[in-house]
Amino acid sequence: MRRTTAGASLVLLGMLVGVVGAAAPALAQPVSDYEMPFPCAQEWTGTTRSSHSPSVRAIDWNRVDDLGDPVVASAPGVVSKADAASTRGYGRHVVVDHGAGESTVYSHLQDVFVVTGQRVDQGTQLGTVGSTGNSTGPHLHYEQRQDGQDVEAWFGGVPFTYGATQASGNCVDLPLAGNMLGDRTAELVVYRRAPRSLFLVQRPGREPKTMRLGTATDEPVLGDWDGNGKANLGVWSPAEGLFTMRVGKRATTTLTLGVGSDQPVAGDWDGDGVWEVGVRSPATGAWTLRGADGSVRTVSLGDAADLPVTGDWDGDGTTDVGVFDPTTATFTLRRVDAEGLTWTAEVQFGSPGDLPVTGDWDANGTTDVGVWDPATATFSERRAAAATAARSTTASTPFGRPR
Repeated sequence: MRRTTAGASLVLLGMLVGVVGAAAPALAQPVSDYEMPFPCAQEWTGTTRSSHSPSVRAIDWNRVDDLGDPVVASAPGVVSKADAASTRGYGRHVVVDHGAGESTVYSHLQDVFVVTGQRVDQGTQLGTVGSTGNSTGPHLHYEQRQDGQDVEAWFGGVPFTYGATQASGNCVDLPLAGNMLGDRTAELVVYRRAPRSLFLVQRPGREPKTMRLGTATDEPVLGDWDGNGKANLGVWSPAEGLFTMRVGKRATTTLTLGVGSDQPVAGDWDGDGVWEVGVRSPATGAWTLRGADGSVRTVSLGDAADLPVTGDWDGDGTTDVGVFDPTTATFTLRRVDAEGLTWTAEVQFGSPGDLPVTGDWDANGTTDVGVWDPATATFSERRAAAATAARSTTASTPFGRPR
């Protein structure tokens, strides 16, 4: 796990052709479609050495002035370990379980932005590059594992060449929906992670509308920040707990709320037509919903493996909260009735591994649920008189870039 200098890495490179190549069997392609553990398009050099612990197959990643740089998930999965305190061995580190016996390790971190049990998507920021534990300088120690054993790393569907410098292909799309065009119907949207990230809004019969806001490690949100009936762009930075909200083409406002492991949300919490922001803690299932006057109220729903969703499930003009369990493809929707009683209902829709999306697909004043399949980049919209109605129809639309 100790870092080697650039010079030492070059000396060892010839040795490693034999160590990694001749000693290892033919490389088996992993089930997970791994990408580099860094934001889209960043260039990093990955090295190893014959004495690398726990295995020569592990990678030490470096670039100039890398202390504090973002570290992101190589593939979607569930955090099986998030150690934010260790001063020995791996130091502060994260382990992500990707299923099928596959996992990844991210070590010597300066900051940890996730909690054990949390579900993370590909490209989600896990922490920052550091030098904690058994480390002689800032770097990311990274491993791909099969059934707990280190294996040779793959990125973008090809084996990694140890000692190489290459650009990260961790440039995935994320699904969203919102009334972007002012016609009461929710449009399909994808957020494309990039150095200058893109929001792409579907316009039937026309090219998608493209708008830029945020960076590759930001998390996207949409909301009607000015109350004019149209959704606006927003992003949330895990590193700073900072929302940036745009109204029109240039005007932006910022607001600090939450910590790195939180999940950002947005909604019209009080029904006045102007949307506000909030965060959900995966560790506790607690939602912190911020009012326009700066006051906050807290509700509780879901566990660490759930993903948050929001919408007006009952058409009363106030945004409600909900969660989606990607393992069972089940939405749990929460609402409060006119007498102040809290109700929850479950709606099963989609397939395991889908990502949730919500919107008013038919402009009837109530929000419905939907999902996006990352493998095919296909939105599936559940359309019903009410979000939890037994009878419904489904519309499917390809939009975005498959993973």
